[in-house]
Amino acid sequence: MFSSLPSFSELTQAQLDTWVNQARERAQEGQLPTYIPLLGQAETDWLAVHLQSVSGAVLESGNTNQPFCLMSVVKPFVLLFLLEQLGADRVFSLVGTQPSEHPFHSLTQLTLDGGFPRNPMINSGAIALAGHLPGDDGATRCEQLRQWLNQKAGCHLLLDQAMLASVRSLKNEANRAIANLLAEMGHLNEIETTLDTYNQICCLSGTVGDLAKLGLLLASPQAGINLVHRRMVNALMLTSGLYEASASYAVRIGLPIKSGVSGALLAVAPSVGAIACYSPALDATGNSVAALFLVEQIAQTLNLSLFS
Repeated sequence: MFSSLPSFSELTQAQLDTWVNQARERAQEGQLPTYIPLLGQAETDWLAVHLQSVSGAVLESGNTNQPFCLMSVVKPFVLLFLLEQLGADRVFSLVGTQPSEHPFHSLTQLTLDGGFPRNPMINSGAIALAGHLPGDDGATRCEQLRQWLNQKAGCHLLLDQAMLASVRSLKNEANRAIANLLAEMGHLNEIETTLDTYNQICCLSGTVGDLAKLGLLLASPQAGINLVHRRMVNALMLTSGLYEASASYAVRIGLPIKSGVSGALLAVAPSVGAIACYSPALDATGNSVAALFLVEQIAQTLNLSLFS
């Protein structure tokens, strides 16, 4: 149980366990993402939540040892890494900061925007940024990012080779079309290397405990990480982290949140801590049904909204 921060210490293990049971029922309303074969083999009743305060105190429930790929939840940390490496002016010459009205893999949105990625939380923005990670090939770029995150957060991310093979088994025409348009408009070089980099970083894997530690990088000041960069990442998670549903959940929950098609979801409560969830059944937007239910219960009960 949390003991150091009043906003988290009010939550009991019994409350969390009750919400997890309710969330498992809600998960039946979602669907597994079958377009990546291995994701479609997950169990819909897998569910885990891990809360970690900025002091390091922990409360968790569910299948907390179950590993999963970060998928799009890696995107805020690609942004953070490149902000630290390149600076904000350079990064935001590569990608915008506006919410998207279209799905996360939309070519239509990119076309309407003249080939300039709308934000770093959707595929076009993340692919553009993947093309600027340091390293000569996808494996080197992914490994440098993995090592940086593990060092900064104290987590133990690994590259899930089985999931990567599953992703590589697809033609992935949507992401290729995005990369082609980015290259055509001068926003991307080395299409094949960039797509391979993007596939690899999305297959970085850990547990909810690892994801919560990543979240702490954004929850409070960290040595060696620029405070302004942290604020930028949180702001973009709030406005764009749940794709076209972001505005609705900013009203309902009021926290920076990022989801991934694996069912991973991370919510950041600035100055308080991080809430990491995993449940693979998704809603129509591509966000975890059970994880959003859990975060909403926790945030509303503890009055965590940034706008409280």
